[in-house]
Amino acid sequence: MRTTLNLSRFFKACNPSKTLVMGDSSDKQYYIDFSDVRGCKIVEELQRTIVRISPDEPTCQLFTGHIGCGKSTELQRLKAELEVAGFHVVYFESSQDLDMADIDVSDILLSVARQVSVSLEAIGIKIKPGYFANLFKEIGDFLQTPIELSTQAELSLGIAKITAKTKDSPQLRTQVRQYLEPRTNSILQAINEEVLDKAVEQLKLRGQKGLVVIIDNLDRVDMRPLASGRSQPEYLFIDRGEQLRRLKCHVVYTIPLALIFSSECETLKNRLGGGIAPKVLPMVLVRQRDGSDYEPGMALLRQLVLARAFPEVPWSARFGLITEIFDQPETLDRLCRVSGGHIRNLLGLLYSCLQRQDPPFSRELLDAVVQDYRDDLLLAIDEEEWQLLYEVVIQQSVKGESEYQRLLRSMFVFEYRDPLGRWFGISPALAETEKVLAWQQKK
Repeated sequence: MRTTLNLSRFFKACNPSKTLVMGDSSDKQYYIDFSDVRGCKIVEELQRTIVRISPDEPTCQLFTGHIGCGKSTELQRLKAELEVAGFHVVYFESSQDLDMADIDVSDILLSVARQVSVSLEAIGIKIKPGYFANLFKEIGDFLQTPIELSTQAELSLGIAKITAKTKDSPQLRTQVRQYLEPRTNSILQAINEEVLDKAVEQLKLRGQKGLVVIIDNLDRVDMRPLASGRSQPEYLFIDRGEQLRRLKCHVVYTIPLALIFSSECETLKNRLGGGIAPKVLPMVLVRQRDGSDYEPGMALLRQLVLARAFPEVPWSARFGLITEIFDQPETLDRLCRVSGGHIRNLLGLLYSCLQRQDPPFSRELLDAVVQDYRDDLLLAIDEEEWQLLYEVVIQQSVKGESEYQRLLRSMFVFEYRDPLGRWFGISPALAETEKVLAWQQKK
């Protein structure tokens, strides 16, 4: 029986902004495990640290990687696996609560308290405000907005009122922070004693092993410099890292990749990571150091595309359906290769093809989409950056925070892992430009 492509479902499944929720069976069928071709098994390492090594002692783990490389999907997988192991997991996207351009430690702590409270309330565990009832009343007084809570009211309600009032007003946010800053340690103590300790106690009475909080999207914190001269991520995760680490439950923070290239990476590791280095999610390895295809990575990227088109078809049978989506198998290989193993790039290119016409896609259509993507990249590169890119081609390395900012954050360069360790390569779309090809001929 002929398998037909459900075009509407395929369109939705290829949306590059969609995060797969592993607890959702319709999303789970699209998931491809790339750990063998990323050169690391990060989800397994994060999970083992919580489940095997330290189930009863709070842990703080740091997770980072290029924006769009699949971190959120992997964190959703971690959530699903920890739930199977018996933990109550609170996963949330910090960007829903916080303004990424303007964050302080108190914002993160209150966001954690709110999200944990909401999650517990959903399963019938009520956290009484206690310390926070007075805190909210005092904040409400100078905001001229009553935030009074009865002893029976939900903690999440008070925090939500403050967040709603201050999120769109930098002036009010500054006023609240000036009030909260000298009380940060007291707030932290109250969150631990009144929220997290009580939560763990109640969860264990229900037969669960503990509480895990996964805070996604903090890697998107704006790099802007503060009045002190420090960047916002340096201030939050290095200067104030010890406070963020003191939450009395298992915590996984996403952090900006730039901090890995900072001269203070060791300080970050010790203050926030408890001596453990951040886990970095690299690209899917689709090419080797000599530029040739890495077939295991290519095979899994083909599966990523085919699974989104035909999720109900067994793996081995999907290859016979390539020509339902592309004019020939080589066009699919071209898509996988030019993506550089960056998941959102691949889905973005595929989505652009879908926006232009229905499958099967021709090589000419894909090349036109790639050309537009390449032209967008080229607009952003100045002459000094070209010289840095040529050095990456030769050395396959990136050194220091300034180079990271200019090359990796702009998606000009991708990071890979292989048995020899970490290496960097320029975007395959840039590698095809006349400028790079002419430089290589001269070299």
